[in-house]
Amino acid sequence: MTFRSVARRLREAIGDESEASVSGLVGELRGHVDAAGAVVGVPSGGGADAVADAIVARRAEDWDQASLDELRREALAIGGTLRRIATVTETDVDG
Repeated sequence: MTFRSVARRLREAIGDESEASVSGLVGELRGHVDAAGAVVGVPSGGGADAVADAIVARRAEDWDQASLDELRREALAIGGTLRRIATVTETDVDG
C-alpha cells in the first residue's frame, strides 16, 4: 500500500456507491492515515498525499525501526479497510 494511491483506491473501492454508505469505514481509513501522519509529523487531516510527501522528504538515516514498523502497520490497516469498503460496496479493488 502506497500512501500516494489512497485517494484513487478509495474512489475505486466506493465505486458507484455514495461515500455516505460507508462513512464509518471511511472514517476508520482516515484515522489510519492520520496515525501514519503522526509518525512523520503531518498534522491530523493532512491526508495521504501529505504523508507520502513527508516520507519522501525524510532522509534514510533519519528513520528508526519503530517508525518504519508503525508506518507498515498503518499501511496494512489502510489496505484492509479499503478491501472492507470494496466488500460492502461489492467492488473489486484488487482486479
